[in-house]
Amino acid sequence: MTPPVTLEAYLDARRAEVEAALAHALPPAPDCPAIVGEAMRYSLDAGGKRLRPILCLAAADAVAGQRGTDPAEAHALALPAACALELIHTYSLVHDDLPAMDNDTMRRGKPTLHVVAGEGMAILAGDGLLTEAFALLAREPVSEDPAVISRRLQVVGVIATAAGGTGMVGGQALDLAMDPQGSGPGASIDAAALRAMHARKTGALITAAAVAGAVIAGGDASAVAAIRRCGERFGLAFQIVDDVLDVEATSADLGKTAGKDAAAGKPTYPALYGLAESKQMARACIDDAATDLRAAGFGDTRLLDIGRWIVDRTH
Repeated sequence: MTPPVTLEAYLDARRAEVEAALAHALPPAPDCPAIVGEAMRYSLDAGGKRLRPILCLAAADAVAGQRGTDPAEAHALALPAACALELIHTYSLVHDDLPAMDNDTMRRGKPTLHVVAGEGMAILAGDGLLTEAFALLAREPVSEDPAVISRRLQVVGVIATAAGGTGMVGGQALDLAMDPQGSGPGASIDAAALRAMHARKTGALITAAAVAGAVIAGGDASAVAAIRRCGERFGLAFQIVDDVLDVEATSADLGKTAGKDAAAGKPTYPALYGLAESKQMARACIDDAATDLRAAGFGDTRLLDIGRWIVDRTH
């Protein structure tokens, strides 16, 4: 599989690949009652960058290039994990938008699920998306090769850890506990605590996407470790840019409500460092990732292109 020449073409091709696979990732009616199936699809089909699945596929590409193996085979192996990551990410957005959490009414340019389907159905749809992600990981990629089966099990562990209490859920809990008025456990959060929170809330699943792609494609320990460090830096850069866009972009640009963190008094990178230094920090993350990948023997990869896209994005 020869990569398309431009990054835009690569992203479009991978996004189309993911969209086609996602169309078959959820159980159909009547096995799944239409009322919850439609609610799950409402949020899953709302679009989005598909960053996490694309990152998973790009990591598999990088490992295939390093090992000299067939990138088409690496893609086939990584695609189930890529789809599972998007199911988990979508569930997290559905739950984050609930009135008990961020209480947002717009996501990806559409009314949030609880607005159109009610809070109860939104909770169930999120639960369903999360559970179906692990059902998918348990059954695919289909193989009788013991090495592939072992790697598939490792991927389940990587993604579960990133999604759970030590990862995304833990980070969201810390975010929810913040009290800008000064009385809660997050009242006096500093730069180190902010970074630690976002390493869980945002960074863990981004890192897991890169690691899952590297593992399922057969990367050795040093390759997986380098890609893990790359994913961690991408996750930090993504959050910094998100905070910057919350200040600089409009709701129409973002497809969600802009300025909510500042209005709520939540700590952000621009609030702690200013816009200029925050942007510089994000770019430094990509420079560090490039250094790590070169040291591990990776040449030019789409991974770094995606990192630069993370920093340069406008939504």
